[in-house]
Amino acid sequence: MLPENIIWVGVVINLAGSLWYLKNIIWGNTKPNLVSWSIWTLAPFIGVFFQIKAGAGLSILSVFMAGFSSLLVVIFSLLRKNALWKVSRFDIYCGLISLMALFLYIVTHNLSVSILFAIIADGLAYIPTIVKSWKFPETESSSTYIGGTINGILSLLIIKNWIFPIYSFNISIIFLNFIVLFCIYRKKIFKK
Repeated sequence: MLPENIIWVGVVINLAGSLWYLKNIIWGNTKPNLVSWSIWTLAPFIGVFFQIKAGAGLSILSVFMAGFSSLLVVIFSLLRKNALWKVSRFDIYCGLISLMALFLYIVTHNLSVSILFAIIADGLAYIPTIVKSWKFPETESSSTYIGGTINGILSLLIIKNWIFPIYSFNISIIFLNFIVLFCIYRKKIFKK
């Protein structure tokens, strides 16, 4: 286990990755999916509340940063003309099911079940971005996913109380970020 203060390194790396992502939005190189990023704003902020309730320490900063950086992406995308990816009917279905899972997350009185619904909501929000990254990897920037992954790994390394409500959200974020990164880089990795 690393000292708890190492989380600040992860926060800085995550913030740097997010700022690079925002730069790419401004320059028109990256077109975020608003469905994914809106839910990625909501789910982590609610998750932080429940993780605090479960007794989490500074490891919650990773989840907080996921919500905060997502909020910045939504704001910058709305302010920049033509910065958003066209939302499809499939994206809306994923978003609605994700919102239902978020609702269940909030109203469930069992902490572990609540976190599970948060992970489901977050995972469903990833689907539109995963599909977009697979089909059009040039519309995504890896910086925020790399920063979020590093931040998540560091937060896991400082957890003192390894219970599902504290570690699970970070593991899911790391896993889903790896999927998006694979989609972005798969053509480069498997180039003939």
